[in-house]
Amino acid sequence: MMSPVFEDIDPASDCDCSGCVRGRGLSRAPAARTPVRAAAAHRALAVVAVTAAAVLGVGHAPPAAAAIHTAGRTPGPPGTRSSADETETPQGVAGALFGPGGPVKAGEQVVIGATTRSQIVTRAKKWLDARVPYSMNLFWRDGYRQDCSGFVSMAWDLPRNEWTGSLGRYAARITKEQLQPGDILLFHNLDNPQKGSHVVLFGGWTDQRHTSYIAYEQAPPHARSRTTPYAYWTNSKRYIPYRYKGVTRGAAGPAAASPAPYPGAAYFGPGANNPHVTRLGRMLAARGGASYYAKGPNSRWSEADRRATQAFQRAQGWTGAAADGLPGPGTWQLLVTGKGKDIKAAAPASHGVPGYPGRAMFRPGADNRYVTELGRQLVRKGYGRFYTNGPGPRWSDADQRAVEAFQRAQGWRGGAADGRPGPETWRRLFA
Repeated sequence: MMSPVFEDIDPASDCDCSGCVRGRGLSRAPAARTPVRAAAAHRALAVVAVTAAAVLGVGHAPPAAAAIHTAGRTPGPPGTRSSADETETPQGVAGALFGPGGPVKAGEQVVIGATTRSQIVTRAKKWLDARVPYSMNLFWRDGYRQDCSGFVSMAWDLPRNEWTGSLGRYAARITKEQLQPGDILLFHNLDNPQKGSHVVLFGGWTDQRHTSYIAYEQAPPHARSRTTPYAYWTNSKRYIPYRYKGVTRGAAGPAAASPAPYPGAAYFGPGANNPHVTRLGRMLAARGGASYYAKGPNSRWSEADRRATQAFQRAQGWTGAAADGLPGPGTWQLLVTGKGKDIKAAAPASHGVPGYPGRAMFRPGADNRYVTELGRQLVRKGYGRFYTNGPGPRWSDADQRAVEAFQRAQGWRGGAADGRPGPETWRRLFA
């Protein structure tokens, strides 16, 4: 009996990655071959190729001939071509949803390997840094399928590719209050797994009230991290928190198991551009500083890094030179060990917006940072349900409907609830 071939998210209509193009039924050059992850030491794995009809159709076409790969071969870097297998991309061949081993059978024992939260997050960030393209039936060079459940399988270092219907076998259900980096939020639609099923990796809360968090996820067009309203943008009430059973006990955060040493003051400040700045930004975002970043942390030092660092320092009660916005050994130690106090909810000025910018910034066609800040604050206030892909700088119908809902919640009607933020809407929203 063939394994059903479906996956969590429909191909994006505007995405040009090989997986989405394949899923839309467009022609594209055949995916190149790379080795897949070995389920046991030095044994070959067979990956079954599937057609686009098998992925998207109601019926399932018979699988193509299996392509055998050995675990000992190593692919070259992305974009290179080897004489052995004519590699053009780092993706592997198409494969069935459950991977070469087939679905887990009832009563079959699953392998639970030990790992730490630090290792889970580090593996996840490798896909984020590589911007691994989303695909429902292609495999990345590490052997894991390039969809949301393959992403979690990789981050948890599972011996095989799982799907949303089987990840729960490797995990224990937890509560919202117990969530820590490395846990997951899973929605498996039992009625129709093709509709809405998705899973994300929890990266840490972004606010004191736990209304939003950093989500690491594999979704069209590629792996990403973003501030997400709890539990998710859609089907929020149906997402369930889980914890991998093999997580080492006592690891409280992304770097708690093996704290990275302080690299030195020379790596931070104006003009700095290095991976330590990225790491700092991600740690600050996980401790409540995500709102300071318009597009997320990166390797180039910015004013957002300085303000987020200063906010964390002030949250510890530090003042003067101790809260200058430049991370010293004390600041770094608290961040990498998960200790100290989180950043408190920011006041309006902390968002880089000193005051109401005027209605002209919120009209059709507007594209500016104030629209982004407005949308993020609406998400924090509980109005994120209107956004499909999260707030952005371009004014949209989602922004207007979210603002209107907020205005009506104030008891306003008529022209006072037109979905356009005026001075009083702005004041109350950021209060």
